[in-house]
Amino acid sequence: MVQGQYINTDETVFNDAKSLMTLNKNILLKGPTGSGKTKLAETLSQTVDLPMHQVNCSVDLDAESLLGYKTIKTNDDGEQEIVFIDGPVIKAMKEGHILYIDEINMAKPETLPILNGVLDYRRQLTNPFTGEVVHAASGFNVIAAINEGYIGTLPMNEALKNRFVVIEVDYIDGDILKRVIKEQSQLQDDTMIESIIKFNEDLRTMSKQGQIAEEASSIRALIDLSDLATIMPIERAIKRTIIDKLEDEREQQAILNAVELNF
Repeated sequence: MVQGQYINTDETVFNDAKSLMTLNKNILLKGPTGSGKTKLAETLSQTVDLPMHQVNCSVDLDAESLLGYKTIKTNDDGEQEIVFIDGPVIKAMKEGHILYIDEINMAKPETLPILNGVLDYRRQLTNPFTGEVVHAASGFNVIAAINEGYIGTLPMNEALKNRFVVIEVDYIDGDILKRVIKEQSQLQDDTMIESIIKFNEDLRTMSKQGQIAEEASSIRALIDLSDLATIMPIERAIKRTIIDKLEDEREQQAILNAVELNF
C-alpha cells in the first residue's frame, strides 16, 4: 500500500473488509483505541475511490448530528426560506458514499434506532425533520468502529450489532509498526524507533493490566511521540504527547518508570 495507508501483518483484515464492501455488508471494526480502525476505514475509502462521511459518536449525539438540521436561508429573490442541511448520514446515502460511524458504542442506545432502516436490506430512511424518504444510492456502504470495554462506552445493542459483520482490528507491532512510524512520522533513526517500539510494548502491557489508560499506548500517540522526538529529547516528547494528557498521578508515574527503563 502507498504511504499513509493502513498496514497490518494480517492481510485478511483489509482484504476481508474490502470484500464485504463489494457485498454491501455493514462492517463493524472492533479493537482497542488507536489500533488503526479509522485509518483502515480511510484506506478502504481511498481504495474504492469513494468519499467518506464521518460521524463521531458521544453521549451528546442526536438525530440532527446524524441526519442534518433546518435553517433559514436567503434565496436568489432576497426572500428568507427554511431549508434543510443534510447531515453525514443523508449525504452519504444520496451520493452513494461511505458512512463511517466512529465509536458507535459511545452513543446513547435510544439515538441509534433511527438508523435501523439504513443498516438493513431496505437501505432507506424517512427523514423525521422533512418527511422525505431517502433511498441509498449505489455505492453506499456503512463502516462503524467500536472500542469494547473502554471508559464511557455502553454495551452495544444486540439487534444493532446483528446488522454488522465484525472484523477484529488488533494493535500492530514489530517490523510493521516500525514501517508505520517511518512512513507516517518524521523519525527515521532505526535505533530510536526500536527503543520507542519497546517502550510502547511496555505501555500496552500496563494498559492490559489496567495500570494506565488505553489511549496512552495508541498508534496515534506513538506517531506524535516519534515526530516530537526529532526536535526535542525523548523524555520531553513523551511528557508532551502522553504523560501530560493523563489526569491520574499514578498513571503518570507508571509511565515515568517505563521511561527510565527504556531510555
